[in-house]
Amino acid sequence: MIVLKDICKTYEVGGETVRALDNANMHIYQGEFVGIIGPSGSGKSTLMNIVGCLDLPTSGQYILDGQPIENYSEKELTHVRNKKIGFIFQSFNLIPKLTAEENVELPLIYQRVPRHERQERVEAALNRVGLWQRRQHRPTELSGGQQQRVAIARALVTQPSLFLADEPTGNLDSKTSDEITDIFHELHSQGNTIVLITHDNDVAAQAARRIRIRDGHVTEVEE
Repeated sequence: MIVLKDICKTYEVGGETVRALDNANMHIYQGEFVGIIGPSGSGKSTLMNIVGCLDLPTSGQYILDGQPIENYSEKELTHVRNKKIGFIFQSFNLIPKLTAEENVELPLIYQRVPRHERQERVEAALNRVGLWQRRQHRPTELSGGQQQRVAIARALVTQPSLFLADEPTGNLDSKTSDEITDIFHELHSQGNTIVLITHDNDVAAQAARRIRIRDGHVTEVEE
């Protein structure tokens, strides 16, 4: 499903060239649950942005579902992000003025899904994360764990083929973290592809396969 071939990403910082990714090679098959682990500054965020089609590599080739994406237009990249990828972030990225239900519905509005279908899909997504009864609550009225569940429901509702989770338990206590990782296990058991990016070895160990990134270099973790 995901193939990275000799991916490099460089930035100019203070007159110096920084190699955030250095000839990174990686493959992830359909239906896998993969943990990508690395310390702060290792290139994790850069890798996530490229896999999520939020950024393009300086060089190398990224193939998603058999299609090289380097020649995609911004409109085509937006379509990939909206249709194929469900993003889950450490900071939840919920809109404070909207209820849980409205936050989950928002990507479907952007996709111009008919209202009746939106309602059905939002209810199903919130039920899957156990929060339908809290649908009228705004983010400030929800705990951190509940906000992350809403964020997962928002990713679920677009029915993506890939879930890309960036430090999804980083702001949560250990009990709530376990509950969130249980949701990822459930999604994986239903055939979804999960890529979980983290600095935490215990969180990464939840995945069936682990990939380490350090100083822009990507390597498989030997079991």
